[in-house]
Amino acid sequence: MNTRVNRIFLFSTLFAIAALPVRAQNAGTTVAVATPTAATKAPSAPRPRSWGVPEDRMFFPHNWLRGYVDYEVAPPHNEPDLDRCTQSQATIITAGKANSPCNAYARYLLGGYLEVQPFGRTFARHFFIFYTPMFSFGNNVPQFKYTASMAGIAYDRAIGIGLELPKHFELRVMQHQVDWLGKYRSKNLDPSVPGLDLGTPGPYGLYSTIAARWYFGGYGHMRDDR
Repeated sequence: MNTRVNRIFLFSTLFAIAALPVRAQNAGTTVAVATPTAATKAPSAPRPRSWGVPEDRMFFPHNWLRGYVDYEVAPPHNEPDLDRCTQSQATIITAGKANSPCNAYARYLLGGYLEVQPFGRTFARHFFIFYTPMFSFGNNVPQFKYTASMAGIAYDRAIGIGLELPKHFELRVMQHQVDWLGKYRSKNLDPSVPGLDLGTPGPYGLYSTIAARWYFGGYGHMRDDR
């Protein structure tokens, strides 16, 4: 009887000892799995970038001066009309046809666009100044004279200030003006031929506007890479 009890006790002891490593391994596995899970934090959401251009140094950030230059040539019979000379054939014939002194029809256009954004920090970084010049050159009389002359005709420009807004919007305040060049500074090129020189203030003349602009399709994002 004692021998049987001793055997049962021995087997029980051996079974308990054998089970300890298994339980320890399970416990270790649980800890090993649970510990990284507890220690690992959920990745924080990236901070949304402020609208407008990225922040840079305070003054004169990267690409603070940007724009383009444009040069155009109009083929014969397609000259831009600067709205200075009459289109009346009878009046042009009276003024001498090809010798008419009013020949403000351009052959060449030289212009471009310039933006200046001198601040890279604080709310001031959302403001910029823009400038759009256009010079017209030529000496042509439709149906009577077509030349390659580079005679100056007019200086057309717009200048203003803009403010970047969220969602690719901009607010712009602009003034437009035209100055005549060369002989066109005169108020009347040939008083002897009434109606030949219209004496207009140039294309669109002098005006000011307040505008809202919206960019879409990726256009206008060149400043986002600053």
